[in-house]
Amino acid sequence: MNLNTLPMTQFDHSGVQICYFDLPPAAGVAVRELPVLLIHGFASNAHVNWVYPSWATTLTGAGYRVIAMDNRGHGSSEKLYDPEAYFAATMAEDAKGLLDHLALDEALVMGYSMGARLSAFLALAHPERVRAVVFGGLGMGMVTGVGASQPIVDALLADDPEQISDDVGKRFRLFADATKSDRKALAACMVSTRQVLLESEIARLQPPCLIAVGSKDDISGSGAGLSALIPGAQYLEIPGRDHQLAVGDKVFKAGVLKFWETL
Repeated sequence: MNLNTLPMTQFDHSGVQICYFDLPPAAGVAVRELPVLLIHGFASNAHVNWVYPSWATTLTGAGYRVIAMDNRGHGSSEKLYDPEAYFAATMAEDAKGLLDHLALDEALVMGYSMGARLSAFLALAHPERVRAVVFGGLGMGMVTGVGASQPIVDALLADDPEQISDDVGKRFRLFADATKSDRKALAACMVSTRQVLLESEIARLQPPCLIAVGSKDDISGSGAGLSALIPGAQYLEIPGRDHQLAVGDKVFKAGVLKFWETL
């Protein structure tokens, strides 16, 4: 199977069409008990976040069944243009709906950036479905926020990307264009999805938790700070990596596999 063009399967969750892929463990390896559910970041998709940086081959090669979804408004999933459709709690329910659709009682969950936020909402609402959770590319931004949304919305909707003056907005626009995303759907998502969690809510997280953030990540906020709020959480610094490059780093992959080995 060519992992660059994995076929996606579609299911209906509360009237929204969500696409995902579901990979078995690699042949000849010891099969792990629990599957892995992967939740990608903003303006990304399951392939860009998890296939191209070799997460899919790393995890199936380690014996895991790997399931990854395109979030609503992203990739091959349905595009919606009402910001009310993109609250973090609502999008987290799509992930829970996928577990229901696949008749999975429990999974290891990993999210990156926006996907980490959605993973936190999932773990808080349905702790019995999440055996352990990895928050990649999001630290204290989970609680304090990660900057203003409007410059990113404006950049996504701009007719001419050369006229974008906001640096963060320009970075998001370039990424959205590179992933051939529906920019109007992303703009609607950006309006609503950056909901923060209270420190008291974060402290109630029940599943074992690993926070992994690049040492040069200027978006996520402090990973060490977030881990200090969560009883028993572990923190992994990904050396020399920024927000975009940390996701595929070998230190990140090794740290996640080690974390799951200790459960």
